[in-house]
Amino acid sequence: MTGLADRVRQGDGRAVARLISEVERGAPEALADLERLYRHSGNARVIGLTGPPGAGKSTLVGRLMAEYRSRGHRVAVLAVDPSSRKTGGALLGDRVRMGQSADDVDTFVRSLASHAELGGLSAVVRPAIRVLDAAGYDRILIETVGVGQNEVAVADAVDCTLLVSIPGAGDGLQTLKAGVFEIGDVHVVNKADREGADKTRREIRAMLGRLPRDADAERPAVVLTCAETGEGVAELADAVERHLALGQASGALEQRRLDQLRQETVDLVVLTVMRRVLPQGGGALTGRALADLATRGRSPAALAEELVNSLAMGHTQERREA
Repeated sequence: MTGLADRVRQGDGRAVARLISEVERGAPEALADLERLYRHSGNARVIGLTGPPGAGKSTLVGRLMAEYRSRGHRVAVLAVDPSSRKTGGALLGDRVRMGQSADDVDTFVRSLASHAELGGLSAVVRPAIRVLDAAGYDRILIETVGVGQNEVAVADAVDCTLLVSIPGAGDGLQTLKAGVFEIGDVHVVNKADREGADKTRREIRAMLGRLPRDADAERPAVVLTCAETGEGVAELADAVERHLALGQASGALEQRRLDQLRQETVDLVVLTVMRRVLPQGGGALTGRALADLATRGRSPAALAEELVNSLAMGHTQERREA
């Protein structure tokens, strides 16, 4: 192993940042480095935080980072932000309010653009996690901006998901129940110094009690925190570590990771086919093909089948010639 991948393995923060940037750009040379690093990944524990805007997630992430550092862990943070339509970069930039010390080589904070393309999260977040993992960061925190589809996708790439709420969010909890409430492995009521924190915790526990679960499965913990003061953050870290330890002991963590690897492979197959069939955002869907769709000469399903078959035939021909 030489070059950039070797420097990442040595924990060089600049090399880590550079390789993640190359992954974001889709640089071909990044693929070789990722392949070299893959065998050195799988050691870190990855923790995702999601919840509605205004829940104080960034401040909470900063407190968790400090708590894990006090326990001797090397900690990295990836903040998944909305993509700029003009530049493709993250809109919010690095989260300076997380309190990262420039002199602490055992912390790393980086924003990632969420990307709108199919498979964008799989194609960026998971490789970035592996880079940090191979660099020796043993606790990796992933913060998302909200609780939409992309945030659920990020939750599928972590070992433990924290779902963050705030007091008095009764209507918000009902919204969460419709789709993403069940992704929480640990629930957090942040800004617990506000009135109604205990009531919100009771509401969450009641909702958790109505969710289907295995008879021997432990109900997710509900922890009160105040990220501004740090109150409850140590208890939150304890709850996360308990969840991870139970998953390790029961085999649930290993199965979760296997399921994630399987889904990642499927996502990347789809993305690869999309890029080869529709280079540069849909080059095959122009001219006569597009006219056929418009005049109902061919259906989208028939055209899709034709394009995929064409790709498969081309691949078979390449193998014969080789």
